[in-house]
Amino acid sequence: MRRYLLFILLILLLSSGIGLYFFNEYWIHRYDEIIARQSVIYRLDKNLVWSVIYEETYFRAWMLGAADEVGLMQVTPIVAKEWAKETGFKEFEKQTSENLIEFLRDPERNIQIGCWYLEKLGEKYRDFPAEKAMTLAAYNAGPSRVEEWTKDVQPEKLSEAEFIERIGISSTKSYVSSILERYKNLKKE
Repeated sequence: MRRYLLFILLILLLSSGIGLYFFNEYWIHRYDEIIARQSVIYRLDKNLVWSVIYEETYFRAWMLGAADEVGLMQVTPIVAKEWAKETGFKEFEKQTSENLIEFLRDPERNIQIGCWYLEKLGEKYRDFPAEKAMTLAAYNAGPSRVEEWTKDVQPEKLSEAEFIERIGISSTKSYVSSILERYKNLKKE
């Protein structure tokens, strides 16, 4: 009888572990098609976008940040309104002014705006050795902070490691490092 109970317990533990593994795989990859589609549109590496979302919200579309950021990529209201204005579609401007939170909780729209903003930030650092690190730092702490951290050097000559060392906010340094590590691991697969 005791062996039977141990056997059942072992089966339950294994099945719950396997179930958790498959649920986690589903959870972290359920937006892969949207990420791939929007990454191509905005000339971004889908693995980088995936890594940003992993870090920002762990794929929770409903997540609200402390500074009113919304959704998977933690898009701010200012960025969403800027995107809506630049698209030229009056309907987007109307939706962002009426119910911004619901608008940004739509995964497709949130990832689209987040990718647009990442690409826009990255334009300034295009072909720099630290392009990705600078873009991520600007996404997290704002472009003015990147300028502040590179004001006394030629930013186009800084290596990724040199730039990360110059980041003056520990949470941003950790954010950038974590995303880049995850991104590089994905590139190896």
